[in-house]
Amino acid sequence: MALTIGSKAPDFKLFSSDKKEVSLADYAGKVLVMQFFPAAFTGVCTEQLCSSRDELAYFNNLGADVVGVSVDMPFSLGVFKEQNKINFPLLSDFNKRMIHDYDMYFPNFAFGLKGVAKRGVVVVGKDGNIAYAEETANPGAQVNFEALKAAIQGLN
Repeated sequence: MALTIGSKAPDFKLFSSDKKEVSLADYAGKVLVMQFFPAAFTGVCTEQLCSSRDELAYFNNLGADVVGVSVDMPFSLGVFKEQNKINFPLLSDFNKRMIHDYDMYFPNFAFGLKGVAKRGVVVVGKDGNIAYAEETANPGAQVNFEALKAAIQGLN
């Protein structure tokens, strides 16, 4: 399913690195920034999540919550979060349902690894609809943080 701006955001229920179940309903009435990333402990992914960590106050001041989503297990995400002092929830889509629902499924990663999250970002508005979506053509490329910030500012 291709995401379109204005369409209803697909529901999800995932476990966080804190081993708590998190769902889209937990963010009802809020702006939610979902940072999709292929794998914890890799260079570009660490840079992506640490950039969001460093900008969290900016996002929060605009009324936006941030989560990270990958197919890593909650346990490894917990270590990744702790080592990098990530200050927002990291969600495990180990069963790869959400990355399919959000069209963020990357079938062929490096070294023959199959089925990880694409690098991208999806913003769900307070109304529960998709307000912004971006994926990078190359998993080694970073998301456009300036476009993301502009999209969130446009929601206020």
